Amino acid sequence: MHLDDMTDTELWTLADAMMDNLMAASTAIDHAGHTRDFTPRLKNLVTPEYLQQVCRQYQQEKGFFTQRSPVALFRRPDSVAFVWRQGFSRVAGDYVAELVLVHADEGWLIDHVMVF
Repeated sequence: MHLDDMTDTELWTLADAMMDNLMAASTAIDHAGHTRDFTPRLKNLVTPEYLQQVCRQYQQEKGFFTQRSPVALFRRPDSVAFVWRQGFSRVAGDYVAELVLVHADEGWLIDHVMVF
């Protein structure tokens, strides 16, 4: 389905499902699961060793992901950027979770994702 044909609700549903998978796979340090919906460009950047290093660091410092609530989505000509308010189990405060989806032959893929 083309970006212009999707409602904000449909886009949030898609992005939330992908982010749920990313966070579950990140918690388990499951590289195959974590990169399942990545573009080839992003898969090349997120090696198993890199994912393990990043996950161990955030888990030690901040704990695990807790509640996440949508803040905004940004429609672009060829992508959609999503921003959530994100919590962690070991530290107080609000963090930012963001994800960029692009449409490819395989369907919607994640081209950027970060929690900071």
